[in-house]
Amino acid sequence: MVDKIQKALNKFSAKEKELVKELLKMIKVGTVIGLDIKKLKGQKDIYRVRKGKIRIIYKLDKGTVYLLAIERRNDNTYRDF
Repeated sequence: MVDKIQKALNKFSAKEKELVKELLKMIKVGTVIGLDIKKLKGQKDIYRVRKGKIRIIYKLDKGTVYLLAIERRNDNTYRDF
């Protein structure tokens, strides 16, 4: 999973990487006020954060955040979840 996420991050510009870093910090500490977060339909404890064209998909399990995907929005973004 880490390789998939690292590969996705390598495709982003420096500005986008900085944005992702800030979003991940906010998710980790639980300060999600002002973020566009939505629970994915038909999934238990899987959420997405949307900021511009960037999507971060993660799972919450007993207070632990599991990063599932970081990618730009396209037709296949939510296919695997």
